[in-house]
Amino acid sequence: MRESVFTAKRIFLSGASSGIGLAIAKLLVAQGHEVWGTSRNPEKIPALLRLHPLRLDLADPCSVDEAFNAALAEADHFDVLINNAGSGHFGPAENLSAEAIANQFQVLVFGHLQLMKLAMPAMRSHGHGLIINVTSLASRLPVPFMAAYNAAKAAMAAFTMSIQLELPDSRVRIVDLEPGDICTEFNNAVNKSAQQDPRYEASVAKTWTMVERNMAAAPKPESVARRVCALIEQTNPPPRVTVGDAFQSKIAPLIFRFLPQRIRIWGLKKYYGI
Repeated sequence: MRESVFTAKRIFLSGASSGIGLAIAKLLVAQGHEVWGTSRNPEKIPALLRLHPLRLDLADPCSVDEAFNAALAEADHFDVLINNAGSGHFGPAENLSAEAIANQFQVLVFGHLQLMKLAMPAMRSHGHGLIINVTSLASRLPVPFMAAYNAAKAAMAAFTMSIQLELPDSRVRIVDLEPGDICTEFNNAVNKSAQQDPRYEASVAKTWTMVERNMAAAPKPESVARRVCALIEQTNPPPRVTVGDAFQSKIAPLIFRFLPQRIRIWGLKKYYGI
């Protein structure tokens, strides 16, 4: 039997200093790949062989251009782009400022679309490439009081599917990777609304308690890292992949697909106790 030959890949990964991104970076370099990992604070990225830290602030389009172009000049080419970095905002949608919504879309959508636009021509000229957009199951099963995050992830998922429809050839493949709850410190970095609104106070508290409970019991980020590593080895990866516990990643999306919106809203309210 002919054994497969390992080929080290050159990978650009946003959000490599913590959570899912850090787990992905560690596993990729452990397997022998070269990773250019980004963070707003690159000193937080651990010093590992084959892991090249870069400063990138997705809120700043100039920073996106500078980071990718510098990495590309050093790497010569990228086989894989992983759009992973993100942030969250928690509070009543009614009270969200235009600035907060715009920030979520800049970081979760526009910054990563900018990276895609930079990566695709380079990958095409190299002959192949894979882009993995880490969106979220929240795009289909929204979390209460995270409206801007839910909407931005849904927009990224829709854009990913649109470009999958439009690509004229298969030299560059694109995957929508949708994690459910994953046990990371993401909640610690969520920006909570400072404004207190008595109309929402009880529901906000109940929802946050459930969010924290789900996060504590969720699969570890290494589960996502393993899925990513499997995807980059496939010649024809699936266009959309979910990862997480069985209920969130398999059962709930399947059930919700066939339910009317009224029942979906009722079910999510019951789930979060609001």
